Amino acid sequence: MATILIVDDAPECLAVLSSLLSPLCQVRAVTSGQLALQAAASSPRPDLILLDVMMPEMDGYKVIRHLLSNPATSDIPVIFVSALEQTDDEEHGLALGAVDYITKPIKPAIVIARIKAHLDLKAARDLLQDRNRSLAEDMAQRMAENLLIQDISIRALAGLAEIRDPETGNHLRRTQGYVRTLAMELCSHPRFADFLTPHHIEVLVKSAPLHDIGKIGIDDHILRKRSKLTPDEWAIMKTHSQLGYQALEQAAQDAEYSIDFLSMAKDIAHYHHEKWDGSGYPEGLSGNQIPISARIMALADVFDALITQRAYKRAFTLEQALLIIDEGRGTHFDPDVVNAFFARQEEFIRIATRNANRETADMPIQTALAIP
Repeated sequence: MATILIVDDAPECLAVLSSLLSPLCQVRAVTSGQLALQAAASSPRPDLILLDVMMPEMDGYKVIRHLLSNPATSDIPVIFVSALEQTDDEEHGLALGAVDYITKPIKPAIVIARIKAHLDLKAARDLLQDRNRSLAEDMAQRMAENLLIQDISIRALAGLAEIRDPETGNHLRRTQGYVRTLAMELCSHPRFADFLTPHHIEVLVKSAPLHDIGKIGIDDHILRKRSKLTPDEWAIMKTHSQLGYQALEQAAQDAEYSIDFLSMAKDIAHYHHEKWDGSGYPEGLSGNQIPISARIMALADVFDALITQRAYKRAFTLEQALLIIDEGRGTHFDPDVVNAFFARQEEFIRIATRNANRETADMPIQTALAIP
């Protein structure tokens, strides 16, 4: 049963309206504007308010302004009930936000008809809002599920490359953490702020595990070789960046619509071996020609390779790794990315320690002071 709040300072008016409406709905009655505000915000919440205009202390116009300014009561329809019969009075009440205006003395049949109509409208509106809310919740849940499936798919796809090259261990987790750390440090920098928005940072982090996806296309005798590669073998190994780009480009073309993380992943896979001075591969890009995402990935990838033991090399000490990164400033790496690395050096060390490979988990990483 619907609930109606009647507000009138005249007891006889309250009695008449209450008697008329009680068979139709639950009736609450108050005698002042202040009490009306309290009743409207309390339980049971009214579905409709019949509000007298002329009341002492707080008239109906002031009451409706308060009701509409309060989020808890702003959606409750208000019908003014007043002895004021001028058209201007009715127009003023409707302009303030009332849904109807009934003049006194009331005509029972008209009052009942109008109230039934507004209660039906309120019920329909509430039903529509509930359905919209339910649809929004369903959409949010489906989007969350799709994102989870996307994340799992990315991890599984990237894991294929990791399986082909098992010695990389937790390389994907570490580099993903490094990339997030660098992006968070650089997002306020004037050179990077336009690109590193919160959305782009999330896409960048999601895309990072795919940086070496092209290694799937490299033969095992090269990928798993336990000694230094020959020049010819190294030339083949370097094609993994182009292979990764081509695979991701094909996936992007097969998609029915543009997918942000695939666009970012293509740049990372293709260009993360480019160098700031133009001596990298596959295209020999230099400086700002290299996508920001690839510049960030380049440092994250190199740092992890330096501190990680491989079949063909021992891990560098932290001090050695820091020195190599610093010496790469302006040659291998964007100088500002190097600055961001040293600003967050301790966080890099924590990520490396937390995600250490089994064979190095018991080897402590010694903290070094940032190199000036």
